[in-house]
Amino acid sequence: MTDESMEQLATEAWLYGYPLVTAAVTKDAMTAVPARDDARRKAPVNQFCSMRTTPDASFTEVVSPNADTLYTSAWLDLSDEPLVLTLPDFGDRFWMVPILDAWSDVCAVVGRRAYGPSAGPFLIAGPSWSGAVPDGLTVLTSPTAVNWIIARYATSGPSDFAAVNKLQDATRLIPLSRWTGDPDDYSPPTDVPVPAGVDLTTAPVDQVHALSGRDYFALLNRMMVDNPPDPADAPFLGRLAALGVAPGASPDDLSAEELAVLDAGARRGPETLRELFARAESSKADGWAVHRGLGDYGTDYAKRAVITRYGYGANLDADALYPHATTDSDGRPLDGSHTYVLHFDAGQTPPVDGFWSLTMMNERQFFADNPLDRYAIGDRSDMRTNPDGSLDIYVQHEHPGPDRESNWLPAPAGGFNVFLRLYWPREAALTGDWTPPALRRTD
Repeated sequence: MTDESMEQLATEAWLYGYPLVTAAVTKDAMTAVPARDDARRKAPVNQFCSMRTTPDASFTEVVSPNADTLYTSAWLDLSDEPLVLTLPDFGDRFWMVPILDAWSDVCAVVGRRAYGPSAGPFLIAGPSWSGAVPDGLTVLTSPTAVNWIIARYATSGPSDFAAVNKLQDATRLIPLSRWTGDPDDYSPPTDVPVPAGVDLTTAPVDQVHALSGRDYFALLNRMMVDNPPDPADAPFLGRLAALGVAPGASPDDLSAEELAVLDAGARRGPETLRELFARAESSKADGWAVHRGLGDYGTDYAKRAVITRYGYGANLDADALYPHATTDSDGRPLDGSHTYVLHFDAGQTPPVDGFWSLTMMNERQFFADNPLDRYAIGDRSDMRTNPDGSLDIYVQHEHPGPDRESNWLPAPAGGFNVFLRLYWPREAALTGDWTPPALRRTD
């Protein structure tokens, strides 16, 4: 193979391993505490932490967060034993508890769509476990030892936070060896040793992109031991063996020339992600790119890497769709120096059995600071409809005036993008028979 083709293969290898490396770095950043710390959005491995309020502009742990739900999340390590997951009764509230494996596929999801108001208890088991299942537990099996639970419980805003907080507190993880049948019999430890050297100041995505080829692929190789690739990956892994990329392999066994190839792949990786994302975003209907097939990527490694970068933690289509707009109705990039309106004709708001929202993102895929601390607006917001029943949402940086404030989604001064989030979308949205209207520039 030529030097160029080897570097191209190294870039493909970088994309292939991106979800697993991102999982490792994000897990470390979110679990480096001795005890649960909701205020810092962190908890030790195998313990839940809860966001007691919706995120604000200071939240940078995960790209493309949402302001529709309160998160209760946990990073799991199932290499020693399974965990019991217990859940409360959610009543009429929309809820879902997806479990992502270390490669970012949704390996299990429980929620209102499939279970109604309540479910469980469940036994979450890793790939190496083969013990007896206690009576009353439903098994959820993951193909990897590392997993991420990202429970989402719908909230209508600050006045509703206390009610959701009670549901979060009743969401529990218990090691199988400590399970008695009563979740109140177990209290998580509060003195867990904290690993040294974890970077708690740099966003995980920036940490991943700063890794040298040697460090990136060394971490990937280590992670693949307990988080094995899917059997369908075998042909691609066969090609990567030429680069020293394999479960348990060490970069110490590589020559300087081979390490240089890995470094080149790591340098090209982030830019390749941006190019792939731009290419995916170019296929649009009225300015909206609808990324389907999320949460179950098969061997589409490029798509899996792109979603890890720009929407880590994405759900299955049946649970949520995320139409995404970076341009207006005329194809011009969205920018806060202009004003826009999103108009829904009467009866044409997003078709959902859950709820929907329009969420603002800055150029780094985080929330944009604004005077209202409003990062999303949707069907649970107190918006005014027009006399004919239609709905206008005003998207702009400058305040639109008191008569329009209820329907205003504040934008940053510079470039921005928006997600239209549909939770539990109906068939028309899933098939594409319904698509969002274009964002129209009004100045």
